[in-house]
Amino acid sequence: MALISSTTLISSISLFHLTLAYFFLFRPKTIEDQALVWVLGESMNLPEVRGFDVPNAALALLAVILAFSGISDLVSLTMPEEFSTLYYWGTQAPLRFFLSMLLVFYSYTFGPNSPLFSSSSSSSSSTRRPHSHKAPASGSDHLHNRLLFSFMFVEMMVWFWTWITLRDERSSIVEKMRKQHEREAHSH
Repeated sequence: MALISSTTLISSISLFHLTLAYFFLFRPKTIEDQALVWVLGESMNLPEVRGFDVPNAALALLAVILAFSGISDLVSLTMPEEFSTLYYWGTQAPLRFFLSMLLVFYSYTFGPNSPLFSSSSSSSSSTRRPHSHKAPASGSDHLHNRLLFSFMFVEMMVWFWTWITLRDERSSIVEKMRKQHEREAHSH
């Protein structure tokens, strides 16, 4: 049996999304200044995010999307356990893990300081490359930063943990359903 139940994990990530929605809406600089964002960004040599000094329209939209996600995930926990664990979250957790993993990979691998696509001279490989602050060529260039990487990394870890926990809980739920069907069959 898992140390923390899948319901607790899903509730926690939902409340995390609601908390982020609040900060994106009212105090976005607080998110950018978090130690986890700085440590992960520096360790992966990812550029900082600009434009978090004051709330703006894009951050308000992000806040609304995170709030909808958090509220809908919390509401989905009110479904019957058999349905939510076996079907809904049984498909959502691996999907969210996979998509988060893709974004973590993309934001690091195809960024301006990528170890795979940079010039590979012996002198430049031993020193850190400075962060590039040139204007982005497309919207996807905004996906290469420490904030997105940190958020998706946390999402990836939590959804993997939830997926594994759901797999552990699945057998006990199936056993409970089997016993309930046996009782119903004997009562008729």
